[in-house]
Amino acid sequence: MELLSAAILGIIQGLTEFLPISSSAHLILVPWLLGWNPKGLVFDVALHVGTAAAILAYFCRDWVTLIHEAILGILAGKPLGNPQRKLAWLLVVGSLPAGIVGLLFEKQVETTLRSPLVTVVTLALLAAVLYLAERTSRRIRSLQDYGWADAIWIGLSQALALIPGVSRSGITMSAAMLRDSDRCTAARFSFLLATPVTVGAGMFELWKFIHTVRISAVEPVNWTVLAAGVLCAAVTGFLCIRYFLRYLQTRTFVPFVVYRLMLAAAVLLMYLRSTPR
Repeated sequence: MELLSAAILGIIQGLTEFLPISSSAHLILVPWLLGWNPKGLVFDVALHVGTAAAILAYFCRDWVTLIHEAILGILAGKPLGNPQRKLAWLLVVGSLPAGIVGLLFEKQVETTLRSPLVTVVTLALLAAVLYLAERTSRRIRSLQDYGWADAIWIGLSQALALIPGVSRSGITMSAAMLRDSDRCTAARFSFLLATPVTVGAGMFELWKFIHTVRISAVEPVNWTVLAAGVLCAAVTGFLCIRYFLRYLQTRTFVPFVVYRLMLAAAVLLMYLRSTPR
């Protein structure tokens, strides 16, 4: 059962990290609904490493090109000399708000906002935002049309994803579409913007684990369970990115809006039934 639960949580992490339905909400709610005990710090690190590996693997060529062009631009004195160089710096600017907020407020969020009721509210609220973006966006802008205001706007929205139930991909895609991006552009910029944060979070979680090992004893590591979580998160995440980008070429976000509302209702019902009267 421990191996099975690790694989299930890895799959959930891989799917929900990149779909606009909130990974943090599902990783809180699924163990809560099924009565599973927390896997602990080591397993949390494994899931973050798995999704970081997935997004790095999928966008590896993009990032090699972006970093190469950014370096060439600096050396040539033309940091914004072509679309790739400009995009690289837009991603740098857009990544700053989430990084700063994460470092300053991660502990407060983990201790005060990890509640089923908070998740109910954010699932429903962001469903409304996603629906508004879907219905009002003119969907006429591509990556070449992005400017500093877009990077800052979408970057600030990404900072809200620290709250359980918000969804990093959901809020950043909504923010991009509210500035009239087409769906595929919104998703691609969202995933590229998520790469530094996702990889940074994975490295930060790994550092915290190493620090904990140095100063205190931790539970023995079940490497089989750990490997199952990492592998399932990485493979599922990679496939999720691939097929979700294809999906958005012809489909809308409406099914995810409906899913978020149904999940919010289900969680609220379960919470009310489990609360002593």
